Amino acid sequence: MPRTAQLSEWLRQQLDGRPFELAAASADASFRRYFRVREADGRSLVVMDAAPEHEDCRPWLAIRQQLADGGLYVPQVLAEDVAQGFILMNDLGDVTLKHALLAEPAPSPGEVHSLYIDAIGALIAMQRLDASALPPYSHELLMREMRLFPDWYLDRHLGKPLDEATRARLEAVFETIAADNLAQAQVFVHRDFQIRNLMLPAQGPRPVLIDFQDAVRGPVSYDILSLLKDAFVSQEEEFLLDLLIRYWDGARRVGVPVPEDFALFQRQFDFMGVQRHLKVLGIFARLAYRDGKTGYLGELPRMLGWLWPVCRRYAVLAPLLAILENAHPDEVQHGFTF
Repeated sequence: MPRTAQLSEWLRQQLDGRPFELAAASADASFRRYFRVREADGRSLVVMDAAPEHEDCRPWLAIRQQLADGGLYVPQVLAEDVAQGFILMNDLGDVTLKHALLAEPAPSPGEVHSLYIDAIGALIAMQRLDASALPPYSHELLMREMRLFPDWYLDRHLGKPLDEATRARLEAVFETIAADNLAQAQVFVHRDFQIRNLMLPAQGPRPVLIDFQDAVRGPVSYDILSLLKDAFVSQEEEFLLDLLIRYWDGARRVGVPVPEDFALFQRQFDFMGVQRHLKVLGIFARLAYRDGKTGYLGELPRMLGWLWPVCRRYAVLAPLLAILENAHPDEVQHGFTF
């Protein structure tokens, strides 16, 4: 039976045979798909389609329950079928934090600030949860993610593979970055706490967290980095620094284990950023060339924009900076970032 027919049959069972219309709602960078289910009486639901041969629904369900038990706002599960890979949930609408930030007319500075503060509040609450049962953001995983950069971005996207000696120097930089990441306090990490994964429903509490199935126990700076240095929107450095300080102060006050010294936390934030930006550059290139999702290529310049200044700020990152300059000789940038 075709997958869509299988899904429709399952929905008929969950809705007791009531008529409905099925329309694509969204898709993400994984194999999951989302459909909006509209009933004749106007009620709207959303169903996740995660084919078991590609995706396992159980981590999503387990993390959702932990977040809900911890007071975080998450989708409501109305029905589930792990064997078939279907989850029926409430409809949160289409407005994410990304949509709100990029809306026309543009939100006021005060509105933008308030949206970020709400997201930071949710992040701090999440980081207070027990992360002991989560898989670790291990050295192996950190390194594997960074290696996507030379393999998919430099080699496949730019056509500039590294020679053996340069690759060895880059590996040494990766080791330095991973060691810095692992030296941080380890907390509950969403792993994709970004503006596309924070829903702002018209009714009810917000923001609502989604796409949390890959949560790990990892560096305390990871999720605030993902939020502030997002792949899809940029803000002024002064504004982001203010938010980072507000996060650090708020987290410290409630016992989230950020360093007492903000300068040390800022360094951790910077090195965590290098790890994530390298990973995202590689992932976006892989999505384009392996999976045919070329829309992500348009975000590559923003990721490079986050990466350049930090590489200039720390001498230990000089080999990575040299690789960037060789890969982009016409785009060598100068300056600093917070």
